[in-house]
Amino acid sequence: MLICPQCKFENPHANKFCQNCGTSLTHKVCPECSTEVPVNAQLCHQCGAECGTVWWAIIAKEPTFAESSFIPVGIEGDEGTVSATSSSSSSPLPSTSQLAVGSYLDQEQRYQLLESLSTPKENAVSTELGVRVLDCQPYQLSPIEAMLANQQQGLTPSVETNEIPSLAKAYISLQSQTHPGIPLIHDAWQQDDMQVVIIQDRSNWQNLLDLWQEETTSSLQILHWCYQMTQLWTILEPVKCRQSLLELSNLRLDEDQTLALQQLYVEPLNSQLAIAELSDDEEADTFALQGQPFTIQALGRIWQTLFRQSQRTQFGSIVQILEDLQVGRIQKIAQLRSRLEETAAKLEAPVTSTFQPTEEQEPDAPTILQLDELEDISVKADDLPTVVLSMQLSSLEDAGRTDVGRQRHHNEDCFGIETKIEKLELPKNRVLLARGLYILCDGMGGHAGGEIASELAVNTLRKYFQEHWIANQMPTEDSIREAVYLANQAIFQINQQDARSGVGRMGTTLVVLLIQGTQAAVAHVGDSRLYRLTRKQGLEQITVDHEVGQREIARGVEASIAYARPDAYQLTQALGPRDENSINPDVEFFEINEDSLLILASDGLSDNDLLEIHCQNHLIPILSSDTNLERSVTKLIDLANEYNGHDNITAILVRAKVRPNMEGTGE
Repeated sequence: MLICPQCKFENPHANKFCQNCGTSLTHKVCPECSTEVPVNAQLCHQCGAECGTVWWAIIAKEPTFAESSFIPVGIEGDEGTVSATSSSSSSPLPSTSQLAVGSYLDQEQRYQLLESLSTPKENAVSTELGVRVLDCQPYQLSPIEAMLANQQQGLTPSVETNEIPSLAKAYISLQSQTHPGIPLIHDAWQQDDMQVVIIQDRSNWQNLLDLWQEETTSSLQILHWCYQMTQLWTILEPVKCRQSLLELSNLRLDEDQTLALQQLYVEPLNSQLAIAELSDDEEADTFALQGQPFTIQALGRIWQTLFRQSQRTQFGSIVQILEDLQVGRIQKIAQLRSRLEETAAKLEAPVTSTFQPTEEQEPDAPTILQLDELEDISVKADDLPTVVLSMQLSSLEDAGRTDVGRQRHHNEDCFGIETKIEKLELPKNRVLLARGLYILCDGMGGHAGGEIASELAVNTLRKYFQEHWIANQMPTEDSIREAVYLANQAIFQINQQDARSGVGRMGTTLVVLLIQGTQAAVAHVGDSRLYRLTRKQGLEQITVDHEVGQREIARGVEASIAYARPDAYQLTQALGPRDENSINPDVEFFEINEDSLLILASDGLSDNDLLEIHCQNHLIPILSSDTNLERSVTKLIDLANEYNGHDNITAILVRAKVRPNMEGTGE
């Protein structure tokens, strides 16, 4: 079965084009030069860019741990299941001597080796081999993917438990965590005593040790990584994969310098762990088994190893933590977290605050010392204090586009983008001074009306903030409201001068986003929207439409009744038709305290829940810095034309990346 990369429609294996949307299933477009290349090509023949789908293959001779160690919930087999040996899983694994560059791991010739297999180190705990492989059939649904999809939909699993390689079970069990530190599994199969697991390729991600030893890395950042290790520890413990944190070469950083694992390493059957000892003849990054209990003391030893190999001096607070770990004064992961939080609070005393979220009131996506706010498996969250870290902007990117749509003859939408970005380089820190103004308007009033109103509103707001936006200071609510009222007045005056009446009076909706560092403000009138997408909270609609249906809901009417009205989607506010006494713009302030994609959308893009429905495939990938924003906004416009197209379509994408504020936290 071939999954269309565009619309996710399931196609028969022999199809060359998607039956639903017509997308090619044999060729794709190079992300760099837009040349059409075969889907099984690693490199673009035109520009040389890597455009193939590359995975990391783990090859093991013996099962990593007993099949009975644990069985993930939801993958028990039954009479109706399909064996995992179907498709690529049915292929016998050739001997490693036969696996040369360009050869395949499977008889179906799907996974092609891109490099030679390396021999495991003699002192390594794991005897697994790892290698990058090219997926020559990237649109083919693997049995593991099918099984996970069935689990999410509550359907019968498609793979029998006894057909799943033992190491693959750990990935499958952790897949539901959606934790960025855990690599995603793509495929797996077992033949006799050989097992192969195909996972996300992180071999080119930055090593933690490399950044740990840089002088510009502050003590607070190191504490941040240590805390992330404790978070991962509790996630890995139930599946007996804590060893993954104790291989230095396995500790990687993603593009946002968040701790991640290259792959999972399973603990020995007897769950015994050794003391970390460096080899005399080489800088070993593994642990030798010496029969000691697997406890959190191991984290202290890996931290000591990181300091030793980076030749970095341990700072005061961490010295005491390492000593207390070594002598056993810290026995539980909750104690260790608390100590790390206390130390971080001291380093960041001027900007640190604490809070305790309650069931009645959730904080608005606070950025804290934890990696991804995942619940501790063994410790209740209420038992732990939470340290809020101040964040600073690390990058700010944007792109906008408008389109007439498929049914309108002219475009009444208008948008404006105005940004100012300065980079300040300091010996111990890099500071990004940025502000952005993003305006989107959807005009109304017909030809020579709506487009005039929307453009006039955009220009009025741009001019106002050029004159009134004080450097490095977010405008006040009163100031933002004044700008909106001025835009309304500019359009209203033209309506009065031209003696326009009724539907002939032009007007426009408005949504305006202001960003100053990590502070943001949004004001809107009408039904143009602002959305916010983060990995933690998912897609959120920030603005509430000014329309009859929403007005009735605010009055206590049930949504089904409110939107059964024939005038449910009629606007209750717009700029221009009336004077300022008839509008009341909503103004809201919020913090950008995690990586965010902010989307300004006219109703041509947001209608029919388009963004909500296609969030997973079309929006979440845009959070990555590797995704080009210009191409992404074009794809969104194309998507809206395909599923909506009844109105003008306008989108502005703003990608804001943040990192902990390390200013003033010396060694």
